[in-house]
Amino acid sequence: MDKKSLTAVARQQLKLAATATSGRSSQTIYGGHANALRQTVVGLSAGQSLAEHDNAGEATLLVLSGTLTLLSGTNEWKGSAGDLLVVPKARHSVKAVDDVAFLLTVAK
Repeated sequence: MDKKSLTAVARQQLKLAATATSGRSSQTIYGGHANALRQTVVGLSAGQSLAEHDNAGEATLLVLSGTLTLLSGTNEWKGSAGDLLVVPKARHSVKAVDDVAFLLTVAK
């Protein structure tokens, strides 16, 4: 069994995002491209975003800290700490309203 503190990983990713020129950082904590399930903690500095992209399968975002907006077409959903957002099966993007860390879970 492997145990990780999402709080600690989120804090680390936010710290790394703050110094990255892209304003973002991520760490896969379970699975990977060869697995059906992948979980990644993503840190985004305020105002930064993940550009619009396709959904590779079923996906959710669990907001660990901060606030984000999930956008798909003309739809948008706000998420703050503790919120679980189901990623639409369509092109979408994520924007950090303020410094935000979230757990992205993808099942292909």
